[in-house]
Amino acid sequence: MIEEVFRAEYGRAVSVLTRVLGDLDLAEEVVQDAFATAAEQWPVTGVPPSPAGWVVTTARRRAIDRLRRETKGHEKHAQAALLHHEPDTREGEDVPDDRLRLIFTCCHPSLAPQARVALTLKLLGGLTTGEIARAFLVPEATMAQRIVRAKGKIRAARVPYRVPRDADLPDRLGAVLAVLYLIFNEGYLDRRELSAEAIRLGRVLAGLMPDEPEVWGLLALMLLVDSRRDARLRDGGIVLLADQDRALWDADLVAEGQELVRRCLRWNRPGPYQVQAAINAVHSDPPTDWHQVVALYDQLLAMTPSPVVALHRAVAVAETEGPRTALDLVDALDLDRYHLFHAVRADLLHRLGEDPRPALEAALARAEHPAERDLLAKRLGRRPSADQQDRADERHQPGEDPHPERHAP
Repeated sequence: MIEEVFRAEYGRAVSVLTRVLGDLDLAEEVVQDAFATAAEQWPVTGVPPSPAGWVVTTARRRAIDRLRRETKGHEKHAQAALLHHEPDTREGEDVPDDRLRLIFTCCHPSLAPQARVALTLKLLGGLTTGEIARAFLVPEATMAQRIVRAKGKIRAARVPYRVPRDADLPDRLGAVLAVLYLIFNEGYLDRRELSAEAIRLGRVLAGLMPDEPEVWGLLALMLLVDSRRDARLRDGGIVLLADQDRALWDADLVAEGQELVRRCLRWNRPGPYQVQAAINAVHSDPPTDWHQVVALYDQLLAMTPSPVVALHRAVAVAETEGPRTALDLVDALDLDRYHLFHAVRADLLHRLGEDPRPALEAALARAEHPAERDLLAKRLGRRPSADQQDRADERHQPGEDPHPERHAP
């Protein structure tokens, strides 16, 4: 029970105390103290009627006690202000703006992308530094330094603890959504708990910003991609969409994701995440309507022009206009360092009756994830060498943008 309350309420408690104290570090410390007290008391006294309110109120009192001990002279003004703060009952209520402020603080553009991810998972997700470090395959000390530096930058730069103004919201919200999708992508293939945390935070954000269609679009996208997780991997290797056993798809997630896509369509305010969700929704209704997929990629390409989007559009074009037209489109792209570029070329060459092996070799040399290398090696009829795996591991920098479209078909 305590673990469930911790995961569900930690971020809200930290956000409330940050507003009260104006200090991220102190807020986090007193909330952790409150949960430690709960772990001692609740098994004896029972869980209180409002566990979240109990935690926030206990943390606030811990902060007051600490300020009493540590402040002197004129600094008592800070203590007095805290002592005469609004009644405890309000601190047991949900104040959505508090969590919104914390989300936008964690994802402030002055912070490096990796720092945004770490702070979001630490302060809103309640993950320990060790859990975050393991998720991103870096030493715990490295992750701890990253978090400390990020908090220090927030203090030094006086990053405002507030929701951006309406004029600034679209750009700032984009950074928040990118962080959540990056967390999801990092966990998609083999760290289920990380993807689950991204979806949970996506649900929280959707509840806090119910009128922002891109928030719902991202949630729909994550749900639809996650619905295929159990069919995506088999015997440690990746199974392509066309070969997946659809009976293994999570029907509830598919239905929820499709319903959210329909909700977004009713808004008629399309954005990149909504379009990507729509593409995945089309794939969830067999047989895939490839003409609709191409049209959606046209729309996505107009919104976010990038060679990666163009590459995935070419995959769909191969189904509507044939592999030769698609190969001409692919060869015009500057994506030599991207393994999927070479993997797509290999597939198109194979369909044209030409030798795909050089392209497969190039894809294998650039692939990062073991399951991706395993799939390519099987297509080549061999296993990747240990040396190839080591080189790929060295190239992979956990926390970098893995390309939002990498899980598209």
